[in-house]
Amino acid sequence: MKKSKRSFGKVLMALMIVFFYLPIAYMIVFSFNDGKSLTKFTGFSLRWYQHMLESGDMMEALYTTFGVALIATLVSTVVGTISAIGLSRSKKLVRQLVEQVNNLPMMNPEIVTAIGLMLLFITFRIEKGFMTMLLAHIAFCIPYVMLSVMPKIRSLDPNLADAAMDLGATPWKALVKVVVPQITPGIVSGALIAFTMSVDDFIISYFVTGRGVKNLSIMVYTMSKRVNPSINAISTLVVVIITIVLLLINIVPVIAAKREKSETTGKRRILPAAAAAFAVLIVAVSVARFGGGGVEKPYAGQTLHIYNWGEYTGENILRDFEEKTGATVVMENFDSNEQMYIKVANGESYDILVPSDYMIQRLIEEDLLQKLDHSRLDCMDLLSDAVRGLPYDPQNEYSVPYFWGTVGIVYDKTKVDLADLEEQGYNIFLNEKYKGDIYLYDSERDSFMMALKALGYSMNTENEQEINAAYDWLLQCVQTMEPEIVTDEIIDNMAQGRKALGLIYSGDATYVIAENENMGYYLPESGTNLWSDAMVIPKNAKNPELAHEFINFATEYDGAYDNSSYVGYTSANQEVMDVLYGTGGDYEGIDSYIPRAGNEMDEVFVYNEDTKQIISNLWSRVKIAASNA
Repeated sequence: MKKSKRSFGKVLMALMIVFFYLPIAYMIVFSFNDGKSLTKFTGFSLRWYQHMLESGDMMEALYTTFGVALIATLVSTVVGTISAIGLSRSKKLVRQLVEQVNNLPMMNPEIVTAIGLMLLFITFRIEKGFMTMLLAHIAFCIPYVMLSVMPKIRSLDPNLADAAMDLGATPWKALVKVVVPQITPGIVSGALIAFTMSVDDFIISYFVTGRGVKNLSIMVYTMSKRVNPSINAISTLVVVIITIVLLLINIVPVIAAKREKSETTGKRRILPAAAAAFAVLIVAVSVARFGGGGVEKPYAGQTLHIYNWGEYTGENILRDFEEKTGATVVMENFDSNEQMYIKVANGESYDILVPSDYMIQRLIEEDLLQKLDHSRLDCMDLLSDAVRGLPYDPQNEYSVPYFWGTVGIVYDKTKVDLADLEEQGYNIFLNEKYKGDIYLYDSERDSFMMALKALGYSMNTENEQEINAAYDWLLQCVQTMEPEIVTDEIIDNMAQGRKALGLIYSGDATYVIAENENMGYYLPESGTNLWSDAMVIPKNAKNPELAHEFINFATEYDGAYDNSSYVGYTSANQEVMDVLYGTGGDYEGIDSYIPRAGNEMDEVFVYNEDTKQIISNLWSRVKIAASNA
């Protein structure tokens, strides 16, 4: 019986190890994938490591992550250890009170701590960036250090320090030579927990950072919104770095102990070994970050702050612009127009924003944008006629189009009959032939557009009866069709043919079709959302002159080509559109790349706060119904 229990325990342990480490192994393998897919291995290549090393954004995030983690670990370990020692000498009531206060941050949901710290920095008008992130990390790491050190202190003889001082030691020597060596394992444990918590943190970092400063967690979150295998490469690099640090911390003391044949000496060398490992990492980071020089350029020393969608720029455009101008580009990313609006409306300063059509309308109405100086722009004639003079900015006084496209249906030609699409349009999402084989896009705006168009209504309707009819349509879909509601994971999933059809943006469909020739893109005759994202300059921009330079650079052929060929969305530059869609182009013959023109049922979204709130509430109810179906 005992033998069978031991065997069962070993099997369970093996399964747990597989459960924890198989995803990491999977990630490492796909970091060497030659293709762009995150699920299909097409051959060995180092291209994504090269892309990672050439990406200033990724390397900056790497430096920030380990710079913040190392400093926060050092400071929180010192402060936490001293606090724990001091607390052990305090009165019982004070000790119990402080311990409860110390436990509160660890028990609090991270989002509460994050918002509290964000409000603190806003209240005291502290500009968010590297320093605010560092202070926040120190604050949430200290309780973990104290929690690790306190049990070791409790296990000590309370008279140990007094005995050392009676024998002639000063208070400092009693602390350093007697107390600290006895609690070293607790200090090391606290330091390792602090380091891990700092490297791993996303939520608090996301709320307390600003001015383009981001750690790897924020970077990976941004990259995961679209297909980018560099996410595997940079994650693998982090695993390697942390593994090396842990090996140094654990192996060096053992070697030292054997060499000196002294267990005590070995223990005392744990902290120096950890410090040495951290120091090596700091030196490596500093050399990589600050080495090298450059030639003086016209905008040398200036900084351009851009707020753009995640993974919405080409591989080289930012680096090329910096090379041309000598300026530094700091790019922050948002994942919704509403997230962007909150920051801008609260006074955060950026030089360029890239919002969508309806949000540009709102920003203009609320006087948050400045008019463009067209005397500084030589790119307007390069734009496609179809994307100029759109309803939200008829004279292009405030905006220069960046990408544009449609929202339609991506479908597997081997599973979906084109005749069904032509006959049913969006109502194919109610055809039970495809039950359990469809994706809905987790966007209230686009999902209600689909439902309203399926019913023959305008997607800009303000009629509550029509909106409720669209809600009923979506409710029927989620209750009878068993759809999977997703965001950008639809891209890779449809490229692998995992479902029959789904709602998708045209630029994402372009990538899907380029990866899988069995995929197609269909726009129902009942109409679609003809959307556009454009570059605008906020009213409080600090460097509008450099912003105009970037708008020209991103709209001219080289910049626009780099953007569009890499991201897959349709360029506003007519020549780039023709080249990429034409013979030999990256998207030759892929119809989703060229937005439809001439359909009177196609519309541009108009901003309406009241309608938006109604639709937002109804979409939440649709998702609840989907989870209960």
